[in-house]
Amino acid sequence: MKIKTIPYNIFRFYYNGFKSMTVGKKLWLIILIKLFVMFLVFKLFFFPNYLNTHFKTNEEKSQYVIEQLTQQ
Repeated sequence: MKIKTIPYNIFRFYYNGFKSMTVGKKLWLIILIKLFVMFLVFKLFFFPNYLNTHFKTNEEKSQYVIEQLTQQ
């Protein structure tokens, strides 16, 4: 019995396409490594954990966030 649902057909389409690639697999690997490094760098340098380094209690953190959101 063959499964003929749309999600299964989409999966098979991409599965067969990636299976038959040669150079494309290496390019996708490079792309995935590049994205991983980019997001790691973004997380470390551009989105520091400001609340945990400057405030000790949850009340202080929540008060700071409320002040920042309601500030005009």
